[in-house]
Amino acid sequence: MTNPAARAFASLAVHAGQDFDPATGAVIPPIHMSTTFAQDGIGGLRGGYEYGRSGNPTRTALETQLAAIEHGEHALSFSSGLAAEDALLRAVLKPGDEVLLGSDVYGGTYRLIARVLGPWGVTLRVVDMSDLDAVAAALEERPARILWVETPSNPLLKVSDIAGLARLGHAAGALVVVDNTFATPALQQPLALGADVVVHSTTKYLGGHSDVVGGALITKDAELAEAARFLQFAVGAVSSPFDAWLTTRGIKTLGVRMQRHSENGDVVANFLAGHERVAAVYYPGLSTHPGHDLARTQMSGFGGIVSLALADQAAARRFAESTRLFTLAESLGGVESLVNYPDAMTHASVRGTELAVPVEVVRLSVGIEDAADLLADLDAALAAI
Repeated sequence: MTNPAARAFASLAVHAGQDFDPATGAVIPPIHMSTTFAQDGIGGLRGGYEYGRSGNPTRTALETQLAAIEHGEHALSFSSGLAAEDALLRAVLKPGDEVLLGSDVYGGTYRLIARVLGPWGVTLRVVDMSDLDAVAAALEERPARILWVETPSNPLLKVSDIAGLARLGHAAGALVVVDNTFATPALQQPLALGADVVVHSTTKYLGGHSDVVGGALITKDAELAEAARFLQFAVGAVSSPFDAWLTTRGIKTLGVRMQRHSENGDVVANFLAGHERVAAVYYPGLSTHPGHDLARTQMSGFGGIVSLALADQAAARRFAESTRLFTLAESLGGVESLVNYPDAMTHASVRGTELAVPVEVVRLSVGIEDAADLLADLDAALAAI
C-alpha cells in the first residue's frame, strides 16, 4: 500500500497507505464507515476485516502511513495519545515492574503511570533524561522495565540523547520508549537512533489542525506490536474511520508545516530572548540552550514549541491572558498559535511532585501565521504585564 517510488519523508507522508481506489480511480482513498464486513463463508474474511473494533481499512491506511514516516514496521492508531500509552504500558508491564520517567514530561503521562497503574503495582522513578550519567546511575541502582523519554520535553524543551539512552537502556534490559510528539518524524527519527517504540499524541502536529484527537504507537518489534494490538482490540480504544482519515490528511502536509513552525519558532524565540521582561527562553534552536548542539545532530529542525519564564507567577498569568493572536487554550501543534500556562492547565496533575512546572513558565505553540503579527502580539502582551 505504499508507492515504491516514495522513499524520502515528504513523499512517504503523502503516498504511504494512500493507493488510489481500484474500483473508481479516486486518488484519495474513501472513508470506510462500515462497522461490520461481509464474510465469504464463516471465517472467510476479505482483507482480514470482520468488525470495526478489530480493524478498518481507513485505520489500516493511517497505520501504514505512520509506520512509513517513522521508519517502523508496525503501527497502531488509537483514540487518543493516552490510550496509546496505556496499551503500551499494560502490554509491557506487570505488577512490580518500574518505569524510569523523565523529570520533564507531559502531566498526563505521569498521572497515568502514578495514579492508574500505580495501584496495580507498577512503580515509578524520575530522572533527568538529558543527563546520561544520572540515567546510568539510576539504572545501576536498580533496573527499570521501561525508559520513558520525551525529547524535546514538555514544557521545558530539554533535549535527551536518544542513541545514548538506547545504549544505556538496552544494556540494563529496559525497553526504550520515545514520545516524539513535539519533534514529529519530520524532524526526528527515534527508531533509527535505537529506540524500541515511538509514541505520539496525533492530536498535535500529525493531525495539525486542532480538529481530531488521536494517538499512535510505532515499533519494529512484531511481538510487542501484537501484544499492544490485542489490548487495543480487547479494550476498544480505536480511532474512528473519520478520525483516522483526518489524521492521514494532516500527515500529508506535516513536512511543510513543520518547516514553517520551526521558522516561526526560531523568530519568536530570538525575539523573546532579547526582551527585557523575559527572564529565560526554552528553545533548542537557541545557541544558548544547553541541548542545542545535541539537537543539531539529532533533529533536522527545532520545532514550534517555545517556553518562556517571566518575573513571577503573577506576570506569567497576566501574559498568558493578554495575548490576542495566541489563543489561551490547552494542546499544541495546530496551524494556529496557542498560549498555555502549564502549572494550572496541561501540567496541573504534577503540582507538588518532582515534575512540577515552575509557576513563572508559559508555553507557546507557535503556529504558521505571519511572523510579524506573532511578534506584535507577544510584544503587546509583554507590555501589559
